[in-house]
This record gives sequence, structure tokens and C-alpha cells, in this order.
Amino acid sequence: MTDTAHPAFPRLQGPLVTLRDPGEADVAPLAAILTEPEVAVWWVGYTPDRVREELTSHPETVRIIEVEGQTAGAMYVLRGADPEYPTTVMHIFLATAFRGRRVGEEALALAIRHEFTQGITRVTLDPNINNAGAIRSYERLGFRRIGVLRDYQVRPEGHLEDALFMDLTRGDFPDGPPLPVRA
Repeated sequence: MTDTAHPAFPRLQGPLVTLRDPGEADVAPLAAILTEPEVAVWWVGYTPDRVREELTSHPETVRIIEVEGQTAGAMYVLRGADPEYPTTVMHIFLATAFRGRRVGEEALALAIRHEFTQGITRVTLDPNINNAGAIRSYERLGFRRIGVLRDYQVRPEGHLEDALFMDLTRGDFPDGPPLPVRA
């Protein structure tokens, strides 16, 4: 099998959200977002060094979510390398100040639409089973509950929690999911 790097991920623009490459200037705002209590409960243990190492140094797999010139969050876009399994796994976090405006849904819709143009046929998410807000948001976008990933995530106290395995396929939305409608 040959190693296939993720092709260049272009800057994507929606009505409110821009998805773009990460950079050094994103370290401080992402580290601040990842220490917000409502974010840190799901994204545990991020320091500026960890943000730099895992997020801002990987433009091939990480997209910055920007709203009105501000770093609002980030998402992993992890495309599988095996053409027999055209699947992309996504993980997303968003600052609490940007919640309630469907920013996360727009960011996911933009990224999914792009992935579908690249031959991907399935996108999966695996939120913690207790993250009800994220799960509702993903379902509004068209993701379906597939099953429970048992003992999936080690929590800060050392116990294991389940995750909900969700997917959205190109068969569900051939052109990608619709962008969210805002009132």
C-alpha cells in the first residue's frame, strides 16, 4: 500500500464560517477555548504546547473555524488512506461564545461537502455519549446514530465512558448536507 497524504484542503467559505489552515497565531485562542469548562470537559488536558503539537502544526488534518475574523474553534478532518474504505472521521470543538448560532453545523457541512467532492462517501463522528448538545447538533445536520462504542474514552478521573458512533453518507446527501438556516 502506498502512503497517500491528505491533499491540500482549500480555504472554504460559508455564509458565516471560514475553514482555513491553522497557524502559530491560533495557538493562544485555541488554548483559551480548550480551557473553557464546557469545552475542557470533552477535550481534556490541552496546553499551548499540546495545541501547537497536535493542532496548529498539522494543516493536512486540522481546519480552523473562523467567524468574523475570530478563531472560533477547530476541527480534525481525518481522511482514510485506503480507497476501499472512503471514509473521513471528524472531530470538532467550538468556543462557547459561538454556540447557539449553528457555527459548528456550518463548519461540518462545509468540510463534508468538500470531502464528498474528493471521493469520500462516508463521514463519521464519535461524540461522548453524555455530550447531548453535540449529538443534537449532529442529528440536525443529518448524522445518524449507528451504535455505541463501549468504554471508548478515558475520563480525567480514570473511568471509561462510552461514545456514540454516528455517520452521514453521500447517499444521504449527494451534494453534502445543507448549510444551516438561521432565523
